[in-house]
Amino acid sequence: MKILKKAASVALMASCAMSVAFAASAETTKLRIQTHYAPETASGQLLTEYVENIQEMSNGEIEVEMFYSSSVVKSVETFDAAATGILDCDATGGAYQTGKNPAFQFVGDIMGGYATPVQQLSWLYYGGGREAANELYNKYDMQLVGWIVYGQESFASTRPIAGISDLKDWKFRSPPGMETKIFEKLGAKPIVMDFTEIFTALETGIIDGADASGIANNVGLGLYDIAEYANYPGFHSMPSDHVACNKEVWDAMPAHHRKIMEIAIGDIALKSALAFEKKNAEAVASLTKKGITISEWSAEDLQTFRTAAQETWPEFATTPEAKALVASHIDYLKQLGLVKE
Repeated sequence: MKILKKAASVALMASCAMSVAFAASAETTKLRIQTHYAPETASGQLLTEYVENIQEMSNGEIEVEMFYSSSVVKSVETFDAAATGILDCDATGGAYQTGKNPAFQFVGDIMGGYATPVQQLSWLYYGGGREAANELYNKYDMQLVGWIVYGQESFASTRPIAGISDLKDWKFRSPPGMETKIFEKLGAKPIVMDFTEIFTALETGIIDGADASGIANNVGLGLYDIAEYANYPGFHSMPSDHVACNKEVWDAMPAHHRKIMEIAIGDIALKSALAFEKKNAEAVASLTKKGITISEWSAEDLQTFRTAAQETWPEFATTPEAKALVASHIDYLKQLGLVKE
């Protein structure tokens, strides 16, 4: 009996010692992350899943305070807020930072290039994109963790938007960057405004339409409660939403925390591409039933847009970083047969 008690005591002491050792070795990473998406949107829900995944996969070692709908700073200011320590990570997109360097356009939304999320993610992971992008991000004290590409975006409009001719004098919300140049060439009047201002601007007639997001996200934002017209499938824009973190914060994280965040973003990227195939189809069916006019652009009009976009790439690539990224994309697009030799 004494032997059994002694053995039990030794086992208990060993167990306590292991628990103390684990507690001492466990490291905690606390992150404050902001996104421009509302939690009710499909993209907001996927980011919520991402946060839950990294917390669970790290056994609670990674703790995240998530801010939705640009509730701390404006969408375009999220990157700087993370770089300067107001936040830790940015879950918006690189295209918001074209004012710093036009190169961010080509890691945020190349426009008129890739046709599917898989093709665009392929450049990031297998076309040298991740390394090229981080050369740019690191210059601004940030680290690209990964992309979420949900697919081609659709417009919301209070005017018909069935083809190129409808762009004449069409006032629409545009994100900053190359998009304004492309659509000005096609006769539209882009107005740059923050993502969070779109609904009010449509409601008050400041704009006729908006480039906001994919059609399912647009439904989540309530845009078709005001706008009676849409286009689908989308064609003009396929932004790469990113998760990017303060470089100093990133480098200080344990290696296994960094790996968890990288792997988890790849999982959400795949789920996003798959989920939006379904969610967009459901949104189109619902909107059609509601009486929203949804137009599919002709092959001729689509080619007119692609030509205008691809002609604008070199015009916008005015820095060495931007030129290098455009060259990288073009080389890879040629491999995919999307740009002719």
